[in-house]
Amino acid sequence: MSWTGQGGFERRGYHHGNLREALVEAALALIAEKGPAGFTVAEAARLAGVSPAAPYRHFRDAEALLAEIALRGFERFATVVAAAWNEGRPDPVRSVEALGQAYLAFARQEPAYYAAMFETHIPFEAHAELLSASQRAFAILREAAERLTATLPREKRPPSLMMALHIWALSHGIASLFVRADASRRKLPMSPDELLEAGVLIYLQSLGLAGGHPSSC
Repeated sequence: MSWTGQGGFERRGYHHGNLREALVEAALALIAEKGPAGFTVAEAARLAGVSPAAPYRHFRDAEALLAEIALRGFERFATVVAAAWNEGRPDPVRSVEALGQAYLAFARQEPAYYAAMFETHIPFEAHAELLSASQRAFAILREAAERLTATLPREKRPPSLMMALHIWALSHGIASLFVRADASRRKLPMSPDELLEAGVLIYLQSLGLAGGHPSSC
């Protein structure tokens, strides 16, 4: 059996020794179809073709299974945004714009992982590996902000952490509101990618980057 990536789950027969992977694939399919709130361990077990008790050999509860999926999601996410950032080459401003676009692309292409990462309300402090993975992903955005602020005179540099959080909030907000499939989603007169590109450009210009002048605020 395998997760197709388009909201489908193909049953190929459960093989002893792959139960953990089968449960992860089943959970991804359920999250893609019903969202995190509609996911249960029992239903994942049924979809994987095992008894309701079988999942507990690998995951103590639903939170542990969701944490595993979120962990894998952050690992994938970090790879995607690191490639987009490309260590600021050929130009840090353009690389930050590419990083934001990669954020939207991930939300669009990996909705189940995205939901597990950001919509399950898992306490990261209770899952050390998940916490580390999320921090590694954010560290890429923090590095990008530091590289950008370093291009400004020292007395005009905004705090890099604040800048990273602003860009993250902008990217995440647009991804959550306008990218993911939702019948109630508000229609835009432009694409989410164009909206983000304009927002990041205006923000960077307000800081004296991307050809702008520092705001007096």
